[in-house]
Amino acid sequence: MPEAAKLETIYSAVEETSRLVDAPCSREKVWPALDTFGKWLGDDAHIIFSMGTGERYRGELAFDFTLPTETGDPYAAAVAGGLLDKTDHAITGLFPEIRDRFPVDAYAVDFGVVGGFRKAVTFFPLAKPQSMKALAELPSMPPALAEHADHFGESGLDGKVSAIGVDYRSRSWNLYVSGLTSEYTRPDAIVPALRGMGLPEPSEHMLEFIGTSYAMYPTFGWDTTRIERMCFSTRTSDPDLLPSRIAPEVGKFARDMPTVHGGDPTYVYAGTVARGEEFFKLASYYQMSSQVSDRVRPAD
Repeated sequence: MPEAAKLETIYSAVEETSRLVDAPCSREKVWPALDTFGKWLGDDAHIIFSMGTGERYRGELAFDFTLPTETGDPYAAAVAGGLLDKTDHAITGLFPEIRDRFPVDAYAVDFGVVGGFRKAVTFFPLAKPQSMKALAELPSMPPALAEHADHFGESGLDGKVSAIGVDYRSRSWNLYVSGLTSEYTRPDAIVPALRGMGLPEPSEHMLEFIGTSYAMYPTFGWDTTRIERMCFSTRTSDPDLLPSRIAPEVGKFARDMPTVHGGDPTYVYAGTVARGEEFFKLASYYQMSSQVSDRVRPAD
């Protein structure tokens, strides 16, 4: 399919999916992202739509997509494309430093149809997760990683970093950790761990969900060491997983989401514990490349 026709098809899917969550979608808002990154959104790109419960996600749809390494730093491309204002904060140098010192397999962009460009993600090869302690030595890495690396290392998570994400609008960043085991996610382990991070004890529903999760990602501010919230995720083809049963809007999104990839539908459910609230999210794959992976999590 020619590039122009392909982008029109993707935009139509964004528009259709936005209606499922009552998110106001306009060509003026979304097309600049397609114009900036569209040439990379071929059949090998994962394209994912995400929504969430609670006020934080009301009336918003996240349009997430992967990019090959040839794209270069997505932040630089977003600034050049007018999607972001340039910032002088040191964290803008993080992705180039990671690429210079670590193997990088792909990038991703999280774009809100209302909020615009929010996050860029750098992915490490699936077979080569990286060390927190090694990443903490990067000059542009925020101080929170060094602060928490020992604690996560004691839980056997040091060498399980699958990706790093930076949110340029909220001035926050994420550490993606895959390969969680029940030794970490069972209630008697995760409750004191969250308490030690200053986060509240999860509800029974959330604890049940955390027990099924395979990955987690804490959110930090750029200039603080405090963990703002902790998210746990799991991938499945089941549209009726626990979050869908608790939050009807999640189940409706899972059942009604359009898709162009063959085979079973693929979802990534996530549950987030934060100060004063907890909420669920759902990412649904609209397009999936032939190489199935867990590349994209629900937007945080």
